[in-house]
Amino acid sequence: MHPDLTPAAVTALFTRADGSYLFARWGRPIAPVVFGVTDASLPAIKGAIAAVADLAGLPMTDTDPELGANLMVFFVRDWDELIETPNLDRLVPDLVPLVARLRTAEANQYRIFRFDPEGGIKACFVFLRMDAQMAALDAGTLALQQMVQSVLLWSDRAFTDRAALLRGPDGTVLLRPEIGALIRAAYDPVLPSAADDPSHALRLYARAVAIPKSS
Repeated sequence: MHPDLTPAAVTALFTRADGSYLFARWGRPIAPVVFGVTDASLPAIKGAIAAVADLAGLPMTDTDPELGANLMVFFVRDWDELIETPNLDRLVPDLVPLVARLRTAEANQYRIFRFDPEGGIKACFVFLRMDAQMAALDAGTLALQQMVQSVLLWSDRAFTDRAALLRGPDGTVLLRPEIGALIRAAYDPVLPSAADDPSHALRLYARAVAIPKSS
C-alpha cells in the first residue's frame, strides 16, 4: 500500500477549487502530435508519452478518425506564437483572448480538454511557454510531467503543492508511486470514463491500493 494514498487524498486530487468533484479519463486511443521542438528532442518526448499511455493501458494510434490528432502539444517561446499558428483558432475558440490572459498571468503552461458525450476525454491541447523554469527541464522530464497531467482530468489544484514527479537516489526523474497507482486504477474498465460524485474517489482508491507497487 502506498502510504501517501488515502481516500481523502484521492478525493482532493479530483476536487476543483470551486469544491466540485470531477473525474475524466480518455475514452479513445490517443493520437499525439508535437509542435515546436527539434528532431533531437522528439524521441524523448514520444518515449515519455508512450510510457504514461502504457502505464494506463491506453492505446496509441497514428490517427484519430474524428480529429486526426487528439493530443496536441505546442512548445512556444512566446504566447503570441499561438496566434500565428495556422488554423489553431479553429481548434481553440477565443484563442486571442486566451493568449492575452496567459500573457497577463505570465503563465508557462495551459491545457484545454474536449469531451465526448459520455464525459470521457476525446482531445487535449497542451500549450507550453519555454521560460527559464521550463527550459531547465530536459525534454523527457517535461514531456512526462505534461503527459501525466493530460492522461486524466485532475483537479486544477492537484499538483500545486506537490509535484507528480520525484527524483530518485540516482538522479533519475520518476513518477510518484501513488500517482502511478492512481493512473493505472483510473483506467480499470469497471470504472466509468467520467464521474462527478465524490464516492467515485473511494472506488478509485480501493483499486489503487490493491495494485502491487512493483506492477
